[in-house]
Amino acid sequence: MSHYYRLLVSCPDRVGIVARVSGFIASQGGSITEANQHSDLATGRFFMRYEILADSVGLDADAFRRAFAPIAEDFTMEWTLTDTAKRPRVVLMVSRESHCLVDLLYRWTAGELDCDIPCVISNHEDMRALVEWHGIPYHHVPVEADDKSAAFAQVERLVEEVEADTLVLARYMQILPPGLCERHAGRVINIHHSFLPSFVGAKPYHQAYERGVKLIGATCHYVTQELDAGPIIEQDIHRVSHCHTADDLVRFGRDVEKTVLARGLRWHLQDRVLIHGNKTVVFA
Repeated sequence: MSHYYRLLVSCPDRVGIVARVSGFIASQGGSITEANQHSDLATGRFFMRYEILADSVGLDADAFRRAFAPIAEDFTMEWTLTDTAKRPRVVLMVSRESHCLVDLLYRWTAGELDCDIPCVISNHEDMRALVEWHGIPYHHVPVEADDKSAAFAQVERLVEEVEADTLVLARYMQILPPGLCERHAGRVINIHHSFLPSFVGAKPYHQAYERGVKLIGATCHYVTQELDAGPIIEQDIHRVSHCHTADDLVRFGRDVEKTVLARGLRWHLQDRVLIHGNKTVVFA
């Protein structure tokens, strides 16, 4: 199966970036199979994502990085090169709500999510049978309300042991400590059951019901130290009316949550999301 190099670039905008990068790839015999660019006129920032057929380039990934580095320096680039031959490792974290976990596991077994899942971590035992049926190790790490530090120290150890690239809070329902958020910045994805920035925190559907909203939604975002305020990857909505109860809103919301989380995770795994400050550029 063919594999690819994915080149992601963020830098100050100026004339000649595309020509210089494309020329370099062409000089190496590289075949660009997908190209995306965006110029942010408000900030003067340029964003780029190139997907390159790896077999067409006469360089391995490390040699490509060394050869490209002078160009990156010339344009003051923040950049990464990903080799799709190395599958990302994703740890799923869950509590007692199963809908997002079930959906992700189905999509993973169906080949929709190109990653390995080395383990699932939960603060409850409820999902063990489901996860182990998929052949995935399940770690029960209880979180004590009066002292959460021991639990999150164990979570950190597990994440390091399996060499996780990404953590997904699939309705984990616990606030991660600031240190963990900082160490894994840009690599922890959460699904929040409201259309952020409205209705942050607990029971957002009930908050929405009390306000009499006509649209509910869900938000997939990166986790930061500020609660439910990290860069947004994807959102979607569902229309409701005065006829619907708070329980109806929760039921509708579950469908939105799982699809939004799956899309956001897939785009993250495909290196389609570039973070700039507290915003994202998503080449979906």
